[in-house]
Amino acid sequence: MPNERPHIVLIITDQQRYDTIGALGFPHVETPNLDRLAREGTVFSRCYAAGLSCVPSRASMFTGYYPHTIGVLKNGCEWRHSWIERLDDVGYHTVNIGKMHTIPFDTPCGFRERYNIENKDRFLEGRYYFDEWDRALAANGLVKQQRELYRKRSDYKERLGAFEWELPERLHSDMFTGDLAKWWLTAHPKADPLFCQIGFPGPHPPYDPTPRFIERYMDKDLPIDPITPEDLEGQPEAYRAYRLHTTEVDHDSVVHRTDLSPDARFRQRAYYLANMTMIDEKVGEIMQTLEAEGYLDNSIIVFTSDHGDCLGDHGLSQKWSTYEQIVRAPTIVWGPGIVKSGHVVDSLCQHFDVCHALLELAGVEVPESFESVSALPALRGDDWDGRTHVFAEQCRDLNMTGTDFVTMVRSPDWKLTHFLGVDDGLLFDLRNDPGETCNLWRDPGASAAKRELLDVLLDWQIQSDYRTRDWAQDHR
Repeated sequence: MPNERPHIVLIITDQQRYDTIGALGFPHVETPNLDRLAREGTVFSRCYAAGLSCVPSRASMFTGYYPHTIGVLKNGCEWRHSWIERLDDVGYHTVNIGKMHTIPFDTPCGFRERYNIENKDRFLEGRYYFDEWDRALAANGLVKQQRELYRKRSDYKERLGAFEWELPERLHSDMFTGDLAKWWLTAHPKADPLFCQIGFPGPHPPYDPTPRFIERYMDKDLPIDPITPEDLEGQPEAYRAYRLHTTEVDHDSVVHRTDLSPDARFRQRAYYLANMTMIDEKVGEIMQTLEAEGYLDNSIIVFTSDHGDCLGDHGLSQKWSTYEQIVRAPTIVWGPGIVKSGHVVDSLCQHFDVCHALLELAGVEVPESFESVSALPALRGDDWDGRTHVFAEQCRDLNMTGTDFVTMVRSPDWKLTHFLGVDDGLLFDLRNDPGETCNLWRDPGASAAKRELLDVLLDWQIQSDYRTRDWAQDHR
């Protein structure tokens, strides 16, 4: 007799901006399969990451707690446990295919099986950890395109991390991840029920699509936000330090520039979007495989990303900032008969609010200490107010060197970014300045909004500490 619990397939990209899916309002990118999920499922248009880099965001998503609660505030912080263990306890066959970014990389984290694929360009923690992709390249007698090789190019500093994938297409990290997922679904005896997390390494840099995808974008008219003097001059010192740092250190094979040329920005954006079309193609093939293997009739498919990428917007490279391009994550939940079709939820929410709903649909008891707010009513199409505020945070690391700790709070109309120990920050009136270019931190006319959001931050921290007190005591 079939299990009544739904199969859950959670697809997570790495560093994907919210404005990179056609059906979500960006017609310049070709994403027909993600467009289908959006049309037939529920879209959370204002879903926010709790961390400003990969590991804090993912650890928060998979634990139900904010980064400060679990002490995972930057990349490289250890996290070994997650609510996936609870799915295993109630009978789910739990498998990870692709990137999860646990630390250490190979901790079970609740999975019965792990087929791990990590960052394309690994230079720090676990640099010599060999994942499934490394092994596949080695088995084919190939050397991975990576930083040491890119550095030999005469145009390395001009490429902004955008390089052509020159090895066989099937061995590109995103193609390989998608094909590995299809292989598992086809070769493994049918799991009932199944929880499968599929983690694509892209479009995280290096931005490295294959030629047939690049060709589709080089003649497109891609909108790219200009960098204005008002924007740069209003930025806090921590962001100025970060901008300079990224011109001196080539994180992820990206050498940033303060004199960004239109041609270089266009190529970077085109390659990034081409990478998204590659991923979209694999999502479509995974959907076809799920249907062929009898999973799709009782499945929930979730598509999201851990955070976004500035791609030169605001004069900044990659992540580590609190602009919408970073903290707002594309989030779609699809499940005919389970999730309302053609539904858009504009309420503010955090990643783990959607995960909370997944656990409820799976019949898992959610601990009261979880800092999530269940998005289940929204998935059913009921009225759902969501959150009055969302939060994100990050501590000093090898990239964000200009501050010890940064915290963001956003309401429907305002956003504030606080830097620990200094009278310097960001304050945006999002209703009148959705592009976040006019910093009102020192504007007397915005002092009431600033004070209100600072009070919200204080109250949030106190409530968080109190709500998780028993959990924290048990995990010391």
